[in-house]
Amino acid sequence: MATPRKKGMGIKTSVKSGNFRKTKTGAGMTKKGVKAYRAANPGSKLKTAVTGKVKKGSKDAKRRKSFCARSAGQMKKFPKAAKDPNSRLRQARKRWKC
Repeated sequence: MATPRKKGMGIKTSVKSGNFRKTKTGAGMTKKGVKAYRAANPGSKLKTAVTGKVKKGSKDAKRRKSFCARSAGQMKKFPKAAKDPNSRLRQARKRWKC
């Protein structure tokens, strides 16, 4: 018999919990949120956003390129969010410098 999987991330997902940024400050998870997530999900390799300058071809540059490509797909899938400059998607892309 298979074990039932837990739904959700195992952490509080509200902005008030301090695990996520407000939309105005770039959406996404905070360092505290990543730490809480990793504690709730052992073996996780979750990291915070790449926001600073990076060397071309570095691991961080590749992470940024990957995120930007994935979020570009989200922009196509959710045109309403893509048009709204204050959407969490647009703010996160701005923070990641996409």
